[in-house]
Amino acid sequence: MDGWWKLLRQNKFAVDPTYWHRAAFITGMSVLNSLQRRKENKLFGEQVAQTEIKPAPIFILGHWRSGTTHLHNLLSLNSQQFAFANTYQTTNPFTFLTSEEENTKRFAWFLPDTRPMDNIPMTFDSPQEDEFAVLLQCWHSLYLGITFPRREKHYSQYLTFHDTSPEELEEWKSALIYFMKKLTFKYDKPLVLKAPPHTARIRHLLDMFPDAKFVHIHRDPYTIYQSFNHYVDTAMWYTYLQRPNWEQIDESILNRYSTMYNAFFEDKGLIPAGQFHEMAFEDLERDPLGEMKATYNALNLPGFTEFEPKLSNYLDSIKDYKKNCFEPLSEDKRTLVAQRWKRCFTEWGYEI
Repeated sequence: MDGWWKLLRQNKFAVDPTYWHRAAFITGMSVLNSLQRRKENKLFGEQVAQTEIKPAPIFILGHWRSGTTHLHNLLSLNSQQFAFANTYQTTNPFTFLTSEEENTKRFAWFLPDTRPMDNIPMTFDSPQEDEFAVLLQCWHSLYLGITFPRREKHYSQYLTFHDTSPEELEEWKSALIYFMKKLTFKYDKPLVLKAPPHTARIRHLLDMFPDAKFVHIHRDPYTIYQSFNHYVDTAMWYTYLQRPNWEQIDESILNRYSTMYNAFFEDKGLIPAGQFHEMAFEDLERDPLGEMKATYNALNLPGFTEFEPKLSNYLDSIKDYKKNCFEPLSEDKRTLVAQRWKRCFTEWGYEI
């Protein structure tokens, strides 16, 4: 409850009337969560604090709509070796140790069968972005610029943390470490985590986890641009507490991509040899078994032979999945995207 009240104060309680029902719902849930949090801290707080995060967590990097979810799903299938953060845990970081088993059954009806932007199946058990969990702990996330678009510029600094105060950076680090400790306490396995904003935070992740391993996936920038615009139209509105400025959204998409990859290219060289692997979404789509084997080999991950049958069965189960289809971009838009994102076209060999 205190955290939700703090967030409202920071935004001067400027919730637009059309979203008052959302604010009311969040307020009610925050009261319940506060009570559950006290219970969980009492039961497990000391044990979580003493938990050591397993070595070599794997961070999946890549811009939104580049295939990070698909890659996360594939890597997370190897439950013998790895653990991951699921949808319930990332939206209930303070309480999932004591509430997950009951609430995932009670509120299963609350989730849609598929994600609104791409029809990928969605359950409380599905692998999910750890960014949501950290956001709810410290409020340092660019995602809050979607919820409160009138302060988008303020929240955008949390993509790279290059211009934030040292105190805010430490608060973010502490929140991520706390969440990873809780996951490690629950599963006692190395973690496979995915959050697109991490693509711009390599230096900070290495500072916390020098042995961390990274898998970066990229995709045709034109497709990214089309798919992200579709995402705005189909999914973002679920999170608004203020009406967005539609005239600024296109510029935000273009600028966010450039900011992310400027930071990525600046920091990629910091990753020690043997701790980084990069792939194209197009290659993963064409030869998923081959690309996954190459990932295991590049990162020196054991157990692919034992994992391969399970991976093959999963790939067979999704072979009929249909991707979104988009209208071709206008020549003006293609030119604009090519100009603004030229470096990525060049680095990865995509045709302009």
